[in-house]
Amino acid sequence: MKFIATARSVQGSSASRRLRIAGRVPAIVYGGTAAPLNIELDHNEIYHALRKEEFHASILQMQLEGAKEEQVLLRSVQWHAYKQQVLHVDFQRVDANQALRTKVPLHFVNAEISPAVKLSGAIISHVTTELEITCLPKALPQFIEVDLTNILAGASIHLADIKLPMGVTYVPHGGEDNPLLAAAIVKGGAAADEADAAPAAPAA
Repeated sequence: MKFIATARSVQGSSASRRLRIAGRVPAIVYGGTAAPLNIELDHNEIYHALRKEEFHASILQMQLEGAKEEQVLLRSVQWHAYKQQVLHVDFQRVDANQALRTKVPLHFVNAEISPAVKLSGAIISHVTTELEITCLPKALPQFIEVDLTNILAGASIHLADIKLPMGVTYVPHGGEDNPLLAAAIVKGGAAADEADAAPAAPAA
């Protein structure tokens, strides 16, 4: 995806406030061997871009005042506390030869044809909606697919049950290297019956 940026020479809170009043958004580009670059963006353009999932998990092409395009990655967005207003955006330069670390959304597919849903009326709970990964820029996926075709009622899918795209490595958190991604929950069905049949734990 491509977006247009303009160099920003004036900094400070008052300057940023004037930019926002004028429908612009202050932003910064950092990383790589070059110095951090202060830029400004059109608010409406960046607002609509941020509503697209791929803008958050793709290598972006930044066009700066007609100069050569530069590859960047969205790093953080600051929103107004109660208005639909973007206050500030951070981007990181991308080096084709250097691994990057970012979060990628999960796309759950084929739940409606799974035995859990078709035969047991289960509800698929999406326990994890994104994964933090590391990979070279050329290997960065816009999303990671989780196929639920064969999930059974009461069963679950962990990271080890899916295949990550080539060149992509999961970054574990808190020592959890096989997180739970999704579970098929049956309300009032077999799973509930089994829970009812289990002996009650002694009172503390």
